[in-house]
Amino acid sequence: MQYFDLLIEKILDSGRRRMAVVAAQDENVLLSVDKAATLGIVDPILIGRRKDIIEIGNRCGVRTEQYEIIDEVDDVAACNLAVRLIRQGYADAIMKGLVGTAYVLKAILNRETGIRDKDLMSYIGLFFVSRFNRPLIMTDTAICIAPDLKTKKLIIENAVNAAHLLGIDEPQVACVCALEKVNPAMQATVDAEALVQMNRDGELTGCRVGGPFALDNALFQDAARHKGITDPVAGHADILLMPNIEAGNMLYKAFAFLCEFPGAGIALGAKAPVIMPSRSDTKETKLNSITLALFLAAEQERREAER
Repeated sequence: MQYFDLLIEKILDSGRRRMAVVAAQDENVLLSVDKAATLGIVDPILIGRRKDIIEIGNRCGVRTEQYEIIDEVDDVAACNLAVRLIRQGYADAIMKGLVGTAYVLKAILNRETGIRDKDLMSYIGLFFVSRFNRPLIMTDTAICIAPDLKTKKLIIENAVNAAHLLGIDEPQVACVCALEKVNPAMQATVDAEALVQMNRDGELTGCRVGGPFALDNALFQDAARHKGITDPVAGHADILLMPNIEAGNMLYKAFAFLCEFPGAGIALGAKAPVIMPSRSDTKETKLNSITLALFLAAEQERREAER
């Protein structure tokens, strides 16, 4: 059984969640949402161009008439409506469809009408890499453009919380750079050294932070050993902290499209699950993203209820 199938099994008992799908007029969006509904984990609310939603559904075999459709041709208005449905308690989760990430984030982050919950919203891509036989988280690949040291600390904290919910008690965080030595001319390596020190000093907890690492050192023990790297995180990374959005986004796309690893993409730090795959992601990745976001929400609720 695949990794994401196991997550689905674990959330079936938590019941269906009403999911507002923004700009749902897309084939892979409709196919993934329909599959999630068939599995019994969501009740979709399709927001977007009604005519296009119905036509695309007919073309790809999705009976959209069985779902609630809210006709909204304007993408900005559709994003604002989805957030409003969350605030009103009418929806439990948001999924980005055929709309730019910036539009969704603007609605979520609005200080008066948004649903931001934490100091920072960040993004994780999670891929199950069969070679490692474990999930691998990369962050931030879609939201934080050029994070400074303070922002990187918050990005790590968001990702570590997600890793804990996935059952990784002490995730190994690798600060990925272009090389494995501190170079004052390369800010990412300077930040990596500072983050490692924060971790040692107890300012960054719940994980073990290592770096700077080149990508091969972070993922492969042989590569780290060959370069004489003895840091225990090297070759055991659960979380890859990327230096900027360009590096993160390219690695996400490489894993998804070149390597075809089973993956997911979600935003962290909102008051409700935010499913935010790339518009070009496959229907499988979109379904995985729904699954991951709903699993994290259900597990968070379960743990809070046990306290």
